[in-house]
Amino acid sequence: MNYFIEFFSDVGQLSYLFFRSIVALLTVRFRFFLFLDQCFMIGVESVPIVFITSLFVGMVFSIQTAREFVFYGAGSVVGGVVGIAIIRELGPMITGVVVAGRVGSAMAAEIGTMKVTEQIDALLSMSVDPIFYLVAPRVFACMLMLPLLTVIANLAGVIGGYFVAVYYGGVIPSSFVESIKFLVKVWDIEASLIKAMIFGCIISLIGTFIGLRTKAGARGVGNSTMLSVVISLILIFVFNYFLSMVMFSR
Repeated sequence: MNYFIEFFSDVGQLSYLFFRSIVALLTVRFRFFLFLDQCFMIGVESVPIVFITSLFVGMVFSIQTAREFVFYGAGSVVGGVVGIAIIRELGPMITGVVVAGRVGSAMAAEIGTMKVTEQIDALLSMSVDPIFYLVAPRVFACMLMLPLLTVIANLAGVIGGYFVAVYYGGVIPSSFVESIKFLVKVWDIEASLIKAMIFGCIISLIGTFIGLRTKAGARGVGNSTMLSVVISLILIFVFNYFLSMVMFSR
């Protein structure tokens, strides 16, 4: 019974954190320069690892599909299959996983360290709201940068799939491109970006929430860092399933 009470308590606190972040965005107290700093850290510095990871995921996926499709006479649809898989599922998922491991852990560690060294208390003593100062810039930077990173991931995955399909699987280059145009719809791209925005919200809320709850010194910071990554990854996979059910059921 206590687990259920704690669960709903945490959900309520996360909702409150998100609501206060929205309030911060709509007020003059929103820290715009902190927001830009977080955008650089979350977005620009994550580009290389997102690009490389997505490129090789697209290549691996194409290895598994290109030759089999060509063997059964369906080589003309390889591009569309790769495009749909990358754009609908793998692109936003890869981006979410990479950012959860790189950024979510950093958020929990940074804010957790501030909590155990009483820097949060110092902010409160100066009448500075930690949610306005620490949480809101990170939440909205993450929600903005994840879709942009997902665009890069989608492009990298499709490019990797193209080269493997053409030079390893024997797919005709023009048929690869044409099948993408035919099978990939505008809604697939829109849904990919919506997923990424939701994943960004999850990663930032979990990272900041767990960071603010850090206790027990250095060990507590380590536990918070680990917990933020684990919970973020689980929620990304769970939400991805339900979002796919809703978005692509028609």
